[in-house]
Amino acid sequence: MPIESVLPKYALIVNTIQARIEDGTYPPGSTLPSETALIKEFHVSRPTVVRSLEMLRQQGWIDAHHGRGRTVRSRRPQEKQRASDGPYPLLDGVEQTDVRVLSAGPVPAPPRAAALLHIDIGDVVIARRRLVVAEAIGPVELSTAYVPEALAAGTVVGDPAPLREGLLTHLARRKDVTFDHVVERISARLPTAEEMELLQIGERDSLLTSALAVCDRAGQPLIALDILLPGTRHELEDVFSL
Repeated sequence: MPIESVLPKYALIVNTIQARIEDGTYPPGSTLPSETALIKEFHVSRPTVVRSLEMLRQQGWIDAHHGRGRTVRSRRPQEKQRASDGPYPLLDGVEQTDVRVLSAGPVPAPPRAAALLHIDIGDVVIARRRLVVAEAIGPVELSTAYVPEALAAGTVVGDPAPLREGLLTHLARRKDVTFDHVVERISARLPTAEEMELLQIGERDSLLTSALAVCDRAGQPLIALDILLPGTRHELEDVFSL
């Protein structure tokens, strides 16, 4: 099944308004365009615009005033949570002693990575495969990052030596790119024979599989990640506003 990583319409509105606030187009205290104006600009429905504006309010970018529209806050919101604070350290965690780099170098893009990166199956990408082992627990994550050749050029992503900085930090510093958001698809399946051996699990132990596309602000996927988590060694928890 194809994996879509097109930026949702509401997220495009959120990112565009954030960018306009940051560059001064909408200065602190100014009033945002009306819902009707945003509907016409982005060619979306009113519920989509309302959802986008509510996200901006919750994130601390704007204030809503009954009968007076929405205004830009006078102070900047808190910095976004770094990817390394999330559940998948492959995104931007330093490769420490509990991480084994199994392989690194050029490979033909497999179907899953090709779908995430919007490229053809078999196109050459730089793949970095790692195994994360937790003391007293065992292997807890088998991950592969796929980076297009052009983005990997001039970096050490294809070098099997451990990275001294996070993957995203390394690429951002070397290639002057900005990573904005991640699109994730989670599913589950049984392991292959190789995965059973690496993760030290049985043939009936389920794997949580996470396919991530790391995108820029325009929604262009720059990195694909294929992450495998043994179901018996993970408990996923999330907290969100109602």
